Amino acid sequence: MSENRLSKILYNLLDKGHATAPELAAKFEVSPRTIYRDAEALSSAGIPIYTETGRNGGIWQSAG
Repeated sequence: MSENRLSKILYNLLDKGHATAPELAAKFEVSPRTIYRDAEALSSAGIPIYTETGRNGGIWQSAG
């Protein structure tokens, strides 16, 4: 797992508020599954990252 990618994902979510796993996967040239693992790693580190599956799902960073 790349800490550099984790920080870039976090900054991307802080900037935009929401993104889908396929969008982030294309941006960082990894699989959507890797993005979900990264989101779980960020969440486990205490950063408020939330995921929701389905048509209107995605990944969010909550300002708290």
